[in-house]
Amino acid sequence: MLRFNRSLGSVLAAVFVVSCSNSGVEEGAGAPPVTTANAPKTTNEIVVTGGLAVRMEKRSADSLSYSPSAPPPPPGLYAQRDPKWVPAYHDQGRDKFTATAENPFKVVREDPVSTFSIDVDTASYSWIRASLNQNVLPQPAAVRTEEMVNYFPYDYATPKSTAQPFTTNVAVMPSPWSTGRELVRIGIKGYDIRRATRPHANLVFLIDTSGSMQEPNKLPLVKQSLAMLLNELDGNDRVAIVTYAGTAGTALEPTPASQKQKILSVIDQLGAGGSTAGAEGIRQAYNLAESNLDREGVNRVILATDGDFNVGITNQDELKGYIERERGKGVFLSVLGYGMGNYNDALMQTLAQNGNGAAAYVDTLSEARKILVDEASSTLFPIAKDVKIQVEFNPATVSEYRLIGYETRMLNRDDFDNDKVDAGDVGSGQTVTALYEVVPVGGPRAIGDLRYSKPTAVPSRGGELGFVKIRYKLPKSDVSRLISTPINQGSAFRRFEDAPQDARFAVGVAAFAELLRGGKYSGTISYDDVLRIAAAARGRDEFGYRNEFVQLVRAAKSARTIASLGE
Repeated sequence: MLRFNRSLGSVLAAVFVVSCSNSGVEEGAGAPPVTTANAPKTTNEIVVTGGLAVRMEKRSADSLSYSPSAPPPPPGLYAQRDPKWVPAYHDQGRDKFTATAENPFKVVREDPVSTFSIDVDTASYSWIRASLNQNVLPQPAAVRTEEMVNYFPYDYATPKSTAQPFTTNVAVMPSPWSTGRELVRIGIKGYDIRRATRPHANLVFLIDTSGSMQEPNKLPLVKQSLAMLLNELDGNDRVAIVTYAGTAGTALEPTPASQKQKILSVIDQLGAGGSTAGAEGIRQAYNLAESNLDREGVNRVILATDGDFNVGITNQDELKGYIERERGKGVFLSVLGYGMGNYNDALMQTLAQNGNGAAAYVDTLSEARKILVDEASSTLFPIAKDVKIQVEFNPATVSEYRLIGYETRMLNRDDFDNDKVDAGDVGSGQTVTALYEVVPVGGPRAIGDLRYSKPTAVPSRGGELGFVKIRYKLPKSDVSRLISTPINQGSAFRRFEDAPQDARFAVGVAAFAELLRGGKYSGTISYDDVLRIAAAARGRDEFGYRNEFVQLVRAAKSARTIASLGE
């Protein structure tokens, strides 16, 4: 009873102090700071404010911030104070993904042409890793096979000049999960711009500083990420910062990257609180980028957020339309996603795909380093835009086919030759890989013949399986160019084990993704088979990405299907 009375007394004292301060839960820049006088005395104490219970946790001086009364700073920009108490924040189960059905098999005689936009996003792989590191299988909608495959660099031949910025690499091998079927690997690699010759960058960091960004793996990780990116910029590149919470504002006008300490000082002062006026932040960031447009350089907005837009324009179609109109002015948009529990992947994919940029998910400091340091050139500097692939299969040699992944990137056949149709972009030195599963004539069909359809003889075309066409535009051009490559017997391998190492590893990653999605087309393959394929094809692994993949497959074997409440 004595302990109960003391606890009750502590709660009532806290209510009294909060009431005297005339304050509710911190909602943004206007909320007063917690002071020594009203801070709770014990860790994990519950403070009741206006009927809402908020758990308080002790934080370091670097994480505490407050807003001066005048003039009001941009949202999220605060001065630093002594170590105090700030409210903890965590959502769970509010992550949003767009579910898409896997591409089905198609009959070559009826539909011989497959057309899609390339995709260099990697967000799906990082999200899956974050889930498995918590011993939880990712939801199937979060798994995009092409993003998992393209997370890894592959050793394709490098183009010799920007005049033709791609090389094409084709390999055909037996399927390891369906006897009698084959896999076609199509790999392309972009020209690698030398640092000394790369264009100047006009960058606007658009940073979500709303209350949902308060967790350690959100805003603090954003600040570390952008500090690392700053180290990769040349002194003549320019950086601006726009922040948004309940409102949006400019925290840093365009500043030469040579003034590193000035930029870092603004980044260091960022704090989280309030609602999320993301659309207004995007508008202001584009305006800032366009007012300082470098017509000979790269102009890009880099959005760092958990994707929670709840003020202003929140409809994906409206935001998509705005981004589409703005990209025509020469400013691209890339998206960096952070955190779990409130992650809006669906919105972030919409923004990136229509903003001529990539979407990545940053779950660790190592991932930030991969994206913004090791792959900084490919992240920031495009060598081609509106890149489309079209494959025509030969009905004399192939009965059926299916594209593995790229469900959100499918295009109509006539979109391929239409230069007004938007498609994906490829950055400096990037590799892109696509896989098809094909059924050779006489092989195990997935679709039976129709009663009233009679097969007709077709010329063999010298045994070709198909023909690959790649259409692209140079970054400053609106007219596309074409590269063509046949899929012939010279690219085929009789045994899966004889196929190129990179091709086998990509197949292992794709198989793992298909298993995570439910295994509708994964045949007889298992996690153990994936482990065997990946281990045998690991090869040179400079950064340890492939070894990490092997560990993730092992984790998936024992992971739970859903997280427990309170974790």
